[in-house]
Amino acid sequence: MPDPGRDQDPTVALQRVLATLSYLLTRSRAHERQAAEAGVTAARSDLWLLMALEDSGGSSRVGDLAALLMVEPPHVTRQISQLEAQDLVERTPDSLDRRARKVAITPHGKAVLNRLQQTSHAGLHEALAGFDDSDIAATVAVLNHLVSYARQKFTAEERQRGREM
Repeated sequence: MPDPGRDQDPTVALQRVLATLSYLLTRSRAHERQAAEAGVTAARSDLWLLMALEDSGGSSRVGDLAALLMVEPPHVTRQISQLEAQDLVERTPDSLDRRARKVAITPHGKAVLNRLQQTSHAGLHEALAGFDDSDIAATVAVLNHLVSYARQKFTAEERQRGREM
């Protein structure tokens, strides 16, 4: 595995650190360990959907969730069916369109998500011990900028792909 800090160019060093961190954080064993600590059995992708629902105020349309997660709506529909069977989400009527349905996180889904987030926060707090809040805030600002850029780029690519079809 490459040494994330060996390059002098800050952008190259950041890319290496992000790639290494992404690799370490997305390993199945890392999720399984963290989920076991939290007493959670949901898959990593299920937790992302639950977080997206929570970030959307607790409920959302399937298309909006798919856009937020940057996946195709049928993928989200299948995942919702699996989560509904586990009582983590429920389908509810859309007050703005009687033909449409929304997906809402259930109290059980919130509890599962909260347990995992508490475990995650504790681990992150431990990992960041010794760093000033201002350093952490600057890191959050840079990472939020990168997330925004990635979302905008994905959206633009999707629009372009739609024009080409």
